[in-house]
Amino acid sequence: MILVYLANGYEEIEALSPVDCLRRCEKEVKTVGVNSRAATGSHGITVFCDLIAEEVILDGSIEMIILPGGMPGTLNLEKSPYVQKAIDYCAENGIPIAAICAAPSVLGHKGLLKGKKATCYPGFEDQLIGAEFVDTAAVTDGKIITACGMGSALEFSYEIVSTLFNAERAEKLMKALNKK
Repeated sequence: MILVYLANGYEEIEALSPVDCLRRCEKEVKTVGVNSRAATGSHGITVFCDLIAEEVILDGSIEMIILPGGMPGTLNLEKSPYVQKAIDYCAENGIPIAAICAAPSVLGHKGLLKGKKATCYPGFEDQLIGAEFVDTAAVTDGKIITACGMGSALEFSYEIVSTLFNAERAEKLMKALNKK
């Protein structure tokens, strides 16, 4: 199961593009409300989440977590002890973590980007503590996927699908979306 954490102020496109793409690939994806079941994005779109963070059981069924950016969504993700616990669980168990826009800063603050290639929304580069910043739409380095912002949401989704399946499956998806 893939968990997409939605905190109030999340960037809608960054959150829902991977959800859509992964469900098209028939992956089990659950949206997780950080403070309540309803999460309102930075542009006023409210999503009724599948779970609330307190209900998440961190076990072997977790395949990946996804952290969308947006403001103040990223700050709200970082403040959540449940999100912090999920990040720690994934890092300790070799489970992929994907973050886009400002959200890679959360991983940088935890020291998870040290020695890794990473990207982010312009202006957050100094928050990627220890990372090798790469000026690209999306990049995967080991179990960490980062992307630079809402305009790269499909590239981010491509990297996620490539990680969970393979590049061939990601190409097939992008072709179906008329992207590549």
